[in-house]
Amino acid sequence: MELENSYKTYSEDVRYIKVDEKEIIIVGTAHISKQSADLVKEVIENEMPDTVCIELDEKRYKSLSEKKKWEELDLKELIKQKQLSTLLINILLASYQKKLGEKLGVSPGLELLEAAQSADRLNIPIELCDRDVRITLKRAWNSMTFWQKLKFMTSGLAGIFDDEAITEEKLNEIKQKDVLSELMNELGKTLPILKKVLIDERDVYLAEKIRRAKGNKIVAVVGAGHVSGMLEILKENKARELDSIEQIPPASPVIKIIGWLIPVIIIGSIAYIGYSQGLTEAGDNALYWFLANGIPSALGTLIALGHPLTILTAFLAAPFTSLTPVIGAGYVAAFVQAYFAPPKVKEFQTVSNDISKVSNWWSNKLLRIFLVFILSGLGSAVGTYVGAYEIIKNLFG
Repeated sequence: MELENSYKTYSEDVRYIKVDEKEIIIVGTAHISKQSADLVKEVIENEMPDTVCIELDEKRYKSLSEKKKWEELDLKELIKQKQLSTLLINILLASYQKKLGEKLGVSPGLELLEAAQSADRLNIPIELCDRDVRITLKRAWNSMTFWQKLKFMTSGLAGIFDDEAITEEKLNEIKQKDVLSELMNELGKTLPILKKVLIDERDVYLAEKIRRAKGNKIVAVVGAGHVSGMLEILKENKARELDSIEQIPPASPVIKIIGWLIPVIIIGSIAYIGYSQGLTEAGDNALYWFLANGIPSALGTLIALGHPLTILTAFLAAPFTSLTPVIGAGYVAAFVQAYFAPPKVKEFQTVSNDISKVSNWWSNKLLRIFLVFILSGLGSAVGTYVGAYEIIKNLFG
């Protein structure tokens, strides 16, 4: 049950609940609010809890506390693991928060870092209670259809490139909110699956991790957007199994079937054309497939101002990557671009600012890798449909 108000000296952002013998004090914060950071410090110092739980995972905590060393990021390995999409989403969200934080004169995540620092000063152990951000983003990305992904990216880019001045009234409104949760709630109106993965699932995850935290008195510092959901879950006072939401869902069997069906149809069609119409006709169709894929992919890479060897690689790789769902032309081209034109450390450090200006996508080498990835992949996709149409038409012609 929720505790009675022996703590009413705090603002309404501080909520209390008792679960069995465990007293949990939840501090709901805005992720770019100095006021939230001050409140976090006040509550921890006054309450002297057994444990401080923080809405961070290990990687985000290191990023905040150690000022993440971008030079240690192995970009080529990240591309091999096919995580470029995840990284781009992360940068888009971080840029949105950072832009608002600069308007308010506050660094994003200040209150979360303050929670850790206050606990450290008082020798209070901390527990990082958020789900690994990579799992969260992958679950969000994999749960969307192609059109939902396109819609999400369009919405995200529109927000990043929007330089409309924020009024004082709007700033005051933002100060009262958990900005990332508000952004996700807005996107959730058009893409409900995002709210489910980024908010609802994490409400369950955070609540259960806090419920399991050591000690009888816990201070939990979380974004304001999670508080109401967490309280409802904690009131139920029952253990939650987290394994199902710690897994990255496998691709749909239908997608896998379609992915392998395309190469089977193309190769089978060319083989049948060779059998029924002759090897010359089969060779012409194979050449058409090669050029239909290679030229648009290379053209996309050229538009992205990719390295000459990246352009050549996109041209040569696209016809073959289009025949396998294992890897796309975009990842092959991005890897070559990262190898021959690697970003400088300062370009990693400024990417959250650079991403909001269109021209910087060509001048910042990290963003140019994303451009190569997107445009070469898009060119290959166009070529796949054009090539497949022509070959199937010739098969029945």
